[in-house]
Amino acid sequence: MDEDEVRRAPVHEVGMALDTLSVDELTQRIAILRDEIARLEQAIETKNHSRSAADAVFKF
Repeated sequence: MDEDEVRRAPVHEVGMALDTLSVDELTQRIAILRDEIARLEQAIETKNHSRSAADAVFKF
């Protein structure tokens, strides 16, 4: 089995030490965090649409 196949995506923890990371690793973590922000924003949008639909059903 190739070593690259076993590697997992780096995990970023808020507040972790950054001084041991390379510029490439920092760039990767920024991309990971941006993707996560987009995912969270999509979840918020989905929940807001669901809530709006429920509000419309239960309005008198």
